Amino acid sequence: MLVFFKERLVFLAVPKTGSTAYHTALAKRADLVITNPPELKHAPLFRYDRFVRPMFQKVCGVDLETLAVVREPIRWLGSWYRYRRRPFTIGKPTSTHDISFDEFVSSYIRGTQPDYAQVGSQARFLTPRPGGLPVTHLFRYDQIDRLDAFLSHRLEMQVETRRENESPSLNLELSPETEQRLRQKCTDEFALYDSIGR
Repeated sequence: MLVFFKERLVFLAVPKTGSTAYHTALAKRADLVITNPPELKHAPLFRYDRFVRPMFQKVCGVDLETLAVVREPIRWLGSWYRYRRRPFTIGKPTSTHDISFDEFVSSYIRGTQPDYAQVGSQARFLTPRPGGLPVTHLFRYDQIDRLDAFLSHRLEMQVETRRENESPSLNLELSPETEQRLRQKCTDEFALYDSIGR
């Protein structure tokens, strides 16, 4: 999470959407940088609403706008799958080394997920608490140039990032049946992504 107080802006770090690259590029410019623990770096909107927003409202008398990046749901799951295939995961219950991407997605949409498929939800991450405010600015991961233009204008600086925390490239294919089940089970994920301007 990055807070830019003067600009009244908070960058929420949705996992697997390139947030680490922005943390690196903008940490010196931000007024508050939360990188650890991951539960705070990747604090979802409801946690921000409960703990961080009230702090700025009560202590500083201001409300900050929020910003987040959303990835196309299948590609987002693919990024998790690839991340959990890295060598350091071998032998851990979160490893995807011995399963296919199709199996991973099938496990993700099951009622009870095995450890390796417990990766959260972008839609849940960005759901406000009852009475909370929705995210002010949403950007698509595949249109990162729009985010860079927005940040460059808002922060009055040239924003340049380089890829970080990138997993190895893999050919990720879903069977038509699994993709259909994913789209039926996770309609909120696809609706969120589709709601963001093109």
